[in-house]
Amino acid sequence: MQVRALWWKLVILAGVTVLLSIVLMRIGWVVDERQGRQREAQQSVAEAQAGEQVLLGPLLQRSCTEEWESVSGSGAERRVNRERRDFTLSALPTQLGVDGEFKQEPRYRGLFKINGYQGRLQLDARWNSLEALQPRSEQPNGRLSCETPRVMLALSDARGLRSVAVQHEGQALALRPGTRSDAYPRGLHAMLPEQAPTQPLQLRATVQLVGMSEFALVPAASATEVKLRSDWPHPSFGGRFLPSARQVGPQGFQAQWQVSELASNAVAGVRGGQVVPGLGGEGKQFVDTLNFAMLDPVNPYVMSDRAIKYGLLFIVLTFVGVGLLELMAQRRVHPVQYLLVGLAVSLFFLLLLSLSEHLRFGLSYLLATAAVVGLLGFYGSAMLGRLRSGLVFAALMALLYGALYVLLNLEQAALVIGTLLLFATLAAVMAATRRFDWYALGSRISS
Repeated sequence: MQVRALWWKLVILAGVTVLLSIVLMRIGWVVDERQGRQREAQQSVAEAQAGEQVLLGPLLQRSCTEEWESVSGSGAERRVNRERRDFTLSALPTQLGVDGEFKQEPRYRGLFKINGYQGRLQLDARWNSLEALQPRSEQPNGRLSCETPRVMLALSDARGLRSVAVQHEGQALALRPGTRSDAYPRGLHAMLPEQAPTQPLQLRATVQLVGMSEFALVPAASATEVKLRSDWPHPSFGGRFLPSARQVGPQGFQAQWQVSELASNAVAGVRGGQVVPGLGGEGKQFVDTLNFAMLDPVNPYVMSDRAIKYGLLFIVLTFVGVGLLELMAQRRVHPVQYLLVGLAVSLFFLLLLSLSEHLRFGLSYLLATAAVVGLLGFYGSAMLGRLRSGLVFAALMALLYGALYVLLNLEQAALVIGTLLLFATLAAVMAATRRFDWYALGSRISS
């Protein structure tokens, strides 16, 4: 009967563990709901101000028309037809230099913080000649007519533009809204002054803009050199090219890219009107970009979600600790008491989520840990019958929560640390019970 009672207790504890897993799942749903509301807040800011920014240009374009006459039929059926074709010529820079600085400009929607920035960019572009903008007739009797060449800058969200200036030989060009490009319509353009096609051209564009979370640039030049600086200390570099040099520290980052058209499809892709993420275009192939994102390593919802993934492990380890103390203290612990202890462990994750919406994550973690460890120490003293046992239980739980905090902050080393934690727990249990008479287990518990 004693062994049978023991097995029934183990079955009930298994059911308690399943019940607590459901509780953790429900808390996980709360985290998902809050993350969804944060995404809604991001979308609200993007709709009200500006979203992620993608910049293309400057590049030159020229709209042309060719007209000709064609003859069809003969005799009385002979007809003279007038035909025309419209086409656009493009010239991408031979050299493009970009120097930019981005400063944090966070936005808030209720409790939710949205990472934003204010950026200032200087773009220096050089063309060796404008011969690519000289039209060529495709018909023997074709008549060509072309507009004045124009320079264009395309931006994914033109609402984020605060000021733009384009200069040619120190003279500011008159800017007009829209790019007049079918592939990348959002942005601005300016008509160029007349000059000989064989002469080189240099332009300087100064752009001040605001955006949210991420900035990307299309290296649409034969040779592109980009230098970016920011006071954001946690950048995530993406796109098709990582920086050739970078420095990241608590005060921000500096990064430099050098991209050649020999290593990128940006020049050919822009000429063909291919897709630039955020700008538009056609086709299945995406044009190369380089970018940085404002990564938030202590996002409370991401950290809470990661913590909950260890929730079941925490409950199992807690039950192992209670069972071990139960054996050492020779004190019977009812399954209901196991349930209450498990609920306290589960409530930690909800406390962590709610506090981290108002306080720094580190402080929120400390407060939630102190509350739960204090409660478990108080309850454990009565549950195990001795104050010393309750203090030992509280110390074990504090150690466990300390290990979880290390896991959350060292994501890349989480596997090895978690494995070492399990190994250390198993070693401690084996060491504490190495002289225990397991055959007498049933009689001890029922005595």
